[in-house]
Amino acid sequence: MIPNKRTLIGLAVLGSAGLLVGAYVFQAMGYAPCKMCLWQRWPHAAAILVGALWTFLPITLLIWLGAASALTTSAIGAYHTGVERGWWEGPTSCSGGGGLDLGSMSGSELLSTDIAETVVMCDEVAWAFAGLSMASWNMLFSLGLAVIWVAAALRRA
Repeated sequence: MIPNKRTLIGLAVLGSAGLLVGAYVFQAMGYAPCKMCLWQRWPHAAAILVGALWTFLPITLLIWLGAASALTTSAIGAYHTGVERGWWEGPTSCSGGGGLDLGSMSGSELLSTDIAETVVMCDEVAWAFAGLSMASWNMLFSLGLAVIWVAAALRRA
């Protein structure tokens, strides 16, 4: 039996909610998120919101927005994976490739021994399973969620 539109949307929303909860569980376990990890959370929140809105306003455009949200977080996960694997450079604010702009720093800043302990590097893998980082797993699962959203959009009412 092929799931109906409502069931598919529910699965996609639960998938995003599960990935978002999983991210917070890993954070609670001591795996602090980097900047790109945080970027990957926002599209999941958007997909959950879209699913909730669709319950009250069942228009197909919302379903396509859910698919776009899942594809967005999958794309960010792909980019993050490439940064982790050294395929390309990441944002200088959270990757090891950035240099110091000495001209914009004061003398006291240059001599300071204070370290920003809250910066988590985007190009370092904090946790991996089966050779894939959290960013990679998010990319794969989110791509699957995008397929579910598209199937829901193409399903007749």
